Amino acid sequence: MSDPKAMNLRFPDPAQRAAIAAAAKQAGVSMQEYILSAAYDRATAVERRFLEGFRASMARSGAAFAAEPSSVDPGAEQRAAEAEARRDLEQQERGHAA
Repeated sequence: MSDPKAMNLRFPDPAQRAAIAAAAKQAGVSMQEYILSAAYDRATAVERRFLEGFRASMARSGAAFAAEPSSVDPGAEQRAAEAEARRDLEQQERGHAA
């Protein structure tokens, strides 16, 4: 009888299974542990990226609320910096999506 706590590891692609099995063996862990560890690493990387973006957003929002009313309308330099920051974020998103 199989262990009820064990993951059911079915792979439609035998090459994918073999690659994961080889990587797990090289790491010295079971396939289940290898897959769970990879999923955890990915999830925490996404969380870190979200929190970094959130902190940056909070900093920008705080600066905007602290600004004098006359400085609320951004100048050309600030608009250029914001556009560059937006491009950097979009490039990072494309890099993480790959």
